[in-house]
Amino acid sequence: MNRILIYCLLIGCFEAAALEQPAQRTLVFMRTQGDVLDEGHPDTFTADALKEVARHFPEYDDGNEINIGVGCIFSYLRYDLKAVEESLRRFLAASEKADIPVWIKLDGEQWWDARPDLWNWWDPSKPGYDPENAKNVEWTHWSPEHALKIAWRDWGRQLRVLPPPNLMSPAYRQACHKAMERLVPIIAKWYSDLPEKKKGLLVGLNVGWESGIGTSSYYFPNGNELLVQPEAGDPPGGALVIDDVLSRGQQQIGYAAVLTAGIRTTGDITENDLVEVIRRHLLDLSKKARELGIPKDRLYTHSFGNAKGERLYDAAVNDLALPGWSEYWNSTDIMKNKGVLRNLHRPQVEQWGSVEWLLLYPVTDAQKWYTAIKRTMNAPGLKMMCIYNWEIVDKPGSEVIRVANRVIAEGLDPEPLPEWTGKPISSLYDMDGK
Repeated sequence: MNRILIYCLLIGCFEAAALEQPAQRTLVFMRTQGDVLDEGHPDTFTADALKEVARHFPEYDDGNEINIGVGCIFSYLRYDLKAVEESLRRFLAASEKADIPVWIKLDGEQWWDARPDLWNWWDPSKPGYDPENAKNVEWTHWSPEHALKIAWRDWGRQLRVLPPPNLMSPAYRQACHKAMERLVPIIAKWYSDLPEKKKGLLVGLNVGWESGIGTSSYYFPNGNELLVQPEAGDPPGGALVIDDVLSRGQQQIGYAAVLTAGIRTTGDITENDLVEVIRRHLLDLSKKARELGIPKDRLYTHSFGNAKGERLYDAAVNDLALPGWSEYWNSTDIMKNKGVLRNLHRPQVEQWGSVEWLLLYPVTDAQKWYTAIKRTMNAPGLKMMCIYNWEIVDKPGSEVIRVANRVIAEGLDPEPLPEWTGKPISSLYDMDGK
């Protein structure tokens, strides 16, 4: 009997549990970070900033099958934490005052400017200098002398950023935990104190931000030498090779996290190594949020992957939170995303979120946007989707708001889960970290 069980686990012959079809779903519009809402400046958090979005949906009612929400990113290592705390409190107060649901993303990996005591290992003339900080950033090989001083990011245009954190560094993880211990209880108490009929004001708390290694922060060969050179001399942007699941077409990084995690200490990094780091990272953030009072049905992770459905998608799934993924490649038909579809067949997944979504077509193309939003909102098991960003779709000539109103008025018509015809899905995932 045990041999049969083991065989079934190995080939993935257990059927996935049927996805739940939420009776109410939320269409969230993320406000561009630092534009109208800036977590470093609490005075920017007003009810008007939420009403500015909601007023475009005159037929909206919290009893609709499709709700409207407003999202905001709180990068807790980017600014003074007291300012971020106050911004969060005001965001929640604005939600209650305006009666508009909110979506909260806590970020500790994309921006960490306010913590040179974690990343400055190379410049004694700057705050936070400590050579030991080399253990808190990523490396290009198996020891701290290969630590990064700089990295690059291409979110529409290339810009220089700080070296990415070693996601498995004890000091870094402690910094994330301490920030979450200040912020998450604010959300948990606010949610707990809401009357039952107002619980929908919290769409969810999102941890992670397209978590990956070498994806949002990449490193050019000999990049450290460029730090003292004018930025105009940097290699051109647009060079990221997303289908290269190891180095993304640039210098391989990830050694620091893989070594610190005890996954590997020598040799070549593998795709499985990098996925395991992200799985542990998101599991740890999920555990912390749950310990601090956020229920599973209001907690989401955030990973993503390439159009081929790479294994990085799998890292978003754990037993403590709902999985969330970015969607850019298959926005017109999200069930064509092999990475998402594969994971929706895993028995632990009951509901999920498209936590960062954008259609890469002109906002004037009404039919494309209508079809894409409608199909995504009706995707099997989907509980929410978040369009990035409000400032992109709220433009002269944009048809997005009009077609979104049409989708809301038409209500839900959930689609069934398509069959998975790819490789067998293993059930041997360490889902709870035990």
